Amino acid sequence: MVRRRITDQRTRLLVLATADDGMSTVEYAIGTIAAAAFGAILYTVVTGDSIVGALTNIITRALNTNV
Repeated sequence: MVRRRITDQRTRLLVLATADDGMSTVEYAIGTIAAAAFGAILYTVVTGDSIVGALTNIITRALNTNV
């Protein structure tokens, strides 16, 4: 009887330790939040004055090059 209870408890602990219900949903949520944060940071950097000025300068030099 004691051995049976130990086996039952071991089985329950094993099921609890290996159950991963909802893991894919959490992973998708974290990935979506990370992508949104990266997009916001990238947008802030690209729309900053120094980046816009540097890109404009590169394009202007490229268009004014003598071939």
